[in-house]
Amino acid sequence: MTEQTHSTQPALAAWGDTLMNTYGTPPVELAHGEGARVFSPQGAEFIDMLAGIAVNSLGHAHPAVIDAVTEQIGKLGHVSNLFASEPVVQAAQKLKARCGDDAARLFFCNSGGEANEAAFKLARLTGRSRVLAAVNGFHGRTMGSLALTGQPEKRAPFEPLLSGVEFYPYGDIDYLRKLVAVNPGDTAAIILEPIQGETGVIPAPEHFLTQVRQLCDESGALMLIDEVQTGVGRTGDFFAFQHEGIVPDVVTMAKGLGAGLPIGAVLARGKAAELFTPGSHGTTFGGNPVACAAANAVLDTVDDAFLAEVRRKGEKLAASVAALDGVQEVRGRGLMLGVVLDRPVAKDVVAKGLERGVIVNAPSTSVVRLTPPLIITDNDIDAAVERIALALADATENERNDS
Repeated sequence: MTEQTHSTQPALAAWGDTLMNTYGTPPVELAHGEGARVFSPQGAEFIDMLAGIAVNSLGHAHPAVIDAVTEQIGKLGHVSNLFASEPVVQAAQKLKARCGDDAARLFFCNSGGEANEAAFKLARLTGRSRVLAAVNGFHGRTMGSLALTGQPEKRAPFEPLLSGVEFYPYGDIDYLRKLVAVNPGDTAAIILEPIQGETGVIPAPEHFLTQVRQLCDESGALMLIDEVQTGVGRTGDFFAFQHEGIVPDVVTMAKGLGAGLPIGAVLARGKAAELFTPGSHGTTFGGNPVACAAANAVLDTVDDAFLAEVRRKGEKLAASVAALDGVQEVRGRGLMLGVVLDRPVAKDVVAKGLERGVIVNAPSTSVVRLTPPLIITDNDIDAAVERIALALADATENERNDS
């Protein structure tokens, strides 16, 4: 029998020999973080303007999260859903309060993709088969959530996908009304993101959510809102749908809810809250006490005053970035912003950003996405904008030299 050995080489060097090539080899290894800053093993510092793709809502090493998780793991790490535990009930109660409907019910899972899978199942349990999803929407990479994702390049390698999903242009209520009218009695649900994140941070047109809510009421379809990226304070409201004053039938969430720990949730109201029954769905790890302890720390922190600060800091960041050379416009709300560039250099801005000490993301060739920790300070915002300006200048110069 061959003796097993463990490499002592740095994680970055060992990455390609140990992990599937799902993501390529990362450009940087990160070792620790504090607040909105992260550090490599060699001590290089980066301002984190991505937050693990909108996950680290309270930044890195937040004391409330550390205390909550440490206390819970010392008492009970996992029980499965065959037994009750206090953290999951507390998290559910707090999310119900945020929704404003005491009759709402929660289902906890481990990710946004899982949450959208569960929402898809709820739609099918209505007895209707059609689910209408937005072109360019993103709902996950599992087979069910991928079927809801309106991005052909992500879908094509895995077809045939689940049937019954039809797509409408995001924001086009007239098209959507006509699509529902094809067979309203068999339309189970309409799903959308309040702001499409993976396509380039594109907010729904004003009043679109209200119009979809009215259409669902008229047709009897469920309104499913994917708040995986926008939820838990990211846009300056606790839920982004609250911007229009409507309430969906089903809300999915994940990312920022756990402040870095894996958790997803589905909040259902009305008839949707009664569709799951014992045996119809399940998860081994969903509602894990440790993940829910982290969620409770987040929910206790993200209060009205906190949300007001997210809005203020979002306005400051948007205005500062909008003033930079090479920026055409800034889209989004709160601390979920898409910086639209006047040249297709966003991918290079990401690379140059690392050289300048700032972490950003490029969902398309001309859009830089900013989703920093919600606790980011004004000083870190100012420093990040300076570094983004340098990265943008570097990328623009490269593009000019190559042309």
